[in-house]
Amino acid sequence: MKTLDEIMPVLQQLLTLVEQHFGNKCEVVLHDLTKDYNHTIVDIRNGDITHRSIGGCGSNLGLEVLRGTVLDGDRFNYVTTTQDGKILRSSSIYLKNDQGDVIGSICVNLDITETLQFEGYLRQFNQFDNFTSNDEEIFAPDVNNLLSHLIQMGQEQIGKPALEMNKNEKIEFIRFLDRKGAFLITKSGEQICELLGISKFTFYNYLEISRSQSDSSDSDQT
Repeated sequence: MKTLDEIMPVLQQLLTLVEQHFGNKCEVVLHDLTKDYNHTIVDIRNGDITHRSIGGCGSNLGLEVLRGTVLDGDRFNYVTTTQDGKILRSSSIYLKNDQGDVIGSICVNLDITETLQFEGYLRQFNQFDNFTSNDEEIFAPDVNNLLSHLIQMGQEQIGKPALEMNKNEKIEFIRFLDRKGAFLITKSGEQICELLGISKFTFYNYLEISRSQSDSSDSDQT
């Protein structure tokens, strides 16, 4: 290929595809970069988005590509802002002739101004910014899976695997599980005994200590 004119019908068909797919919020531009840079636009759809038309000029990125400052000008999903405040999600590709010289570009500018405003409204409506993940709710398929999640959370809280915990850490681990309601699960105590490598007697002793410490802490706070 020497010029864009050789494949112009295909390029125009491509522009029509993008235009029809994304609708009137999407500007699609074809530049012939062999022309004077003040008049590179040879086809444009929904040009009201950037207030350009056929015969208009290219962007600063095109200049850098032509100058050789930017060797690979293809860019995808970058955000730009128009002079009248529109926010665009843009992509650009550059077309080369048989000699490898840049002769044209196709640019897509999707106006996301309203969708960003709507996103902000939805975040406010859903009070999303007020959400916290400190008390993550677990949706498990069964209680054994649920207990496994709680055990994992407890080990992360302590900062080490259960078998590496010392006495005080084991008590703290048991306190964490107790406060999460883990011991309401049938035979959970037996699993924790095995996990910690302690007897049932030791488990109940640690559980009693953890609860007395919790009661003491709650009394101090009141």
